[in-house]
Amino acid sequence: MKEKRNLLTGIGLISAFALWTVLIQCVDVQAVGQNGTKIGLAAFNVWFHQLTGVHMTIYTITDWLGLVPIFVCLCFGMLGMVQLIKRRSLLRVDSDILLLGAYYVIVIACYLVFEMIPINYRPILIEGRLEASYPSSTTLLVLAVMPTLIFQVCRRVENPLIKKVTAVFAISFSAFMVIGRLISGVHWATDIVASVLLSAGLFMLYQSAVMYMDLSKAAR
Repeated sequence: MKEKRNLLTGIGLISAFALWTVLIQCVDVQAVGQNGTKIGLAAFNVWFHQLTGVHMTIYTITDWLGLVPIFVCLCFGMLGMVQLIKRRSLLRVDSDILLLGAYYVIVIACYLVFEMIPINYRPILIEGRLEASYPSSTTLLVLAVMPTLIFQVCRRVENPLIKKVTAVFAISFSAFMVIGRLISGVHWATDIVASVLLSAGLFMLYQSAVMYMDLSKAAR
């Protein structure tokens, strides 16, 4: 069953993220960050950071493009609001949209938790400030939201061209953003890996929840 496979995959990815978080706090921890901050897997992180260098133009571009997934969230929020107004009951709003709202809240909660409990700090100062860097919040947002755009369009749109264009856009945009954040030099490489694991795990759990919901409806 695909829904069970997605559930197990999601749990596996979240577990991998948890293990990755433990590893970077225990393996090769050195005070090589800004202001002597300690970084796990230091040899690899420093090597990769020196390899790519710092590119503030790419950082600025990807920072502004981080508004794209926020816009996607707002669009689905508006869809849910329109359904609520028309149907006059929260219970009549499409279940997958309600689940999507809960999913976005969880993504935001993950971001806030790691802002309050910093694991890593950025390898460079941003406007003279030392900022939390783990996991990369922009990467997390992009990879958590853009797959939901493909998923929802495939569920709601019958036109195959629109589905294909949406998928190509979302995948290309996501790839550009991940690579851009990786080579911009404003994160350690391990921060990007963490975002990929966490966002993929959360999305698989959301997708699985929607599939189980569909099965429950079909059984009624």
